[in-house]
Amino acid sequence: MLRTHRNPRTIKNRLQRIFPALLLILCIAVLPFGDAAASAASAAPSHIDAVLLIDVSNSMNKSDKNKIANEAMKMFIDMLSTQGDKVGIVAYTDKVQREKALLGITSAGDKQDLKDFIDGLNRGPYTDIAVGMEEAVKVLENGSDPGHEPMIVMLADGNNDLDEASGATQARSDQELKAAVETAKQKGYPVYTIGLNADGKLNKEILSNLSDQTGGKAFTTDSADDLPQILSEIFASHLKLKVVPVPSITANGDYQEVTVNVPNGSVLEANISIMSSQPVTAKLSDPSGKEVAIPSDDVLVSKSSTYTLIKLLSPEQGDWKLQVKGVAKDKIDINLVFNYDLELKIDALPSQSYRKGDTVDISSHLFSNGAEVTESSLYQEMKAVLLATDVDTGTVQQIPMDNSGAEFKGAFEIQDNHEYDLKVRAEESSFYRESDVLKINAKTGTVATSPPGAGTTTGEEPVTDQKSSNTLYYIIGGIVLLLAAAAAFWLLRRRSNRGFVGQLVVEVLDGNTGEKTY
Repeated sequence: MLRTHRNPRTIKNRLQRIFPALLLILCIAVLPFGDAAASAASAAPSHIDAVLLIDVSNSMNKSDKNKIANEAMKMFIDMLSTQGDKVGIVAYTDKVQREKALLGITSAGDKQDLKDFIDGLNRGPYTDIAVGMEEAVKVLENGSDPGHEPMIVMLADGNNDLDEASGATQARSDQELKAAVETAKQKGYPVYTIGLNADGKLNKEILSNLSDQTGGKAFTTDSADDLPQILSEIFASHLKLKVVPVPSITANGDYQEVTVNVPNGSVLEANISIMSSQPVTAKLSDPSGKEVAIPSDDVLVSKSSTYTLIKLLSPEQGDWKLQVKGVAKDKIDINLVFNYDLELKIDALPSQSYRKGDTVDISSHLFSNGAEVTESSLYQEMKAVLLATDVDTGTVQQIPMDNSGAEFKGAFEIQDNHEYDLKVRAEESSFYRESDVLKINAKTGTVATSPPGAGTTTGEEPVTDQKSSNTLYYIIGGIVLLLAAAAAFWLLRRRSNRGFVGQLVVEVLDGNTGEKTY
């Protein structure tokens, strides 16, 4: 760590010189230049902003002696889309050991840079989970795009080992962890935990609590054999996908065939993960029976010491044939996850008011890349239900919806003068989608809200003009910044004669790689 001490008067003078410039930059930053960019981003397909958070303390030499965590992170990176997702990495002990800010994936080289970074991680003494969680949240706060799906994937044994000589206490760590989890919860950062338990000393409770409180999921493993299923489930859960089961194979030394069914033409990517402790080779044929080269323009392949991942880009609908050859008697596990660009929207209601005894006709449509899907075959392959929640009683009705045309249709009868939340859920074997919630208040006889993009809000006051709302927001923001600047200047003047105690830490950020050192 680089330490440097400055004369307090020099620091004050420099701050006084640069403060007006900083204030100008901050004011410019909040001017309404971002509206067009934000609108464009919201119309783009949803992508993931993921922070991979890994415990690299010495305790992992026992709980993860085979570095399963490294393989898990690399496999997760390979499963992400070829372009558009962002990944950051935080490696911690009782401090941040190494960090890579969110890197936008635009090529195979970007994924390889991330995997090389993972291979370069070393382990060190002591552990403080709060340090890792705090930093992972900061990485997302500083670099996540508003239109992306943020998430944290944590790989750890869940145990703290604090350096008491430094003044660290469990009470302080618990308090800091609680604050970091609360921030993640408020900002919508689900934490998916993978507990590593090779030595049987996993603190499962703390990792489960992290996931439960933030809307993620918790997993446990002591073997790399579990990684395809775990990573597939995390990936699928976050993007509302389903893991498609493929029968396992006991290798016999020859090619053995399995079928990969691509259910429709809306599949963006098909991820086929093959896990084996021994080397495997694979062949692939498209639905017409023509052999497809691995790799090729539309078939990508990634390999590590424990897995092979084959990614089909915009694959043709139908039965693909995958032939796998491994070492005799070796068990080969195969998992399949499809990635879709599909959104489900519930239509605006025709009436402005509803009361007890009224019937509410509901319709819902699928959208791909912002355009409504009009292929009735896709709707007919899915089952849809209308989920009607009585907010007053907590009871939920599941009403089957008709899918015979290019839409989902259903009806809900209002039983009482209560508040109701309505949403549509549609699913098939490889994915599911849920619409936004539509609220009906039968007490007041009004439609409380309308889903975004489905039309104007009914039964409420007119929506304020967006530009006027933004202008007011920026004016208020400017006033707050000016007040903050005045307060900071006043504090500097008051403290100018108190001297300087402490240290300055220089953070060095590599602009090319996004890696931070301190």
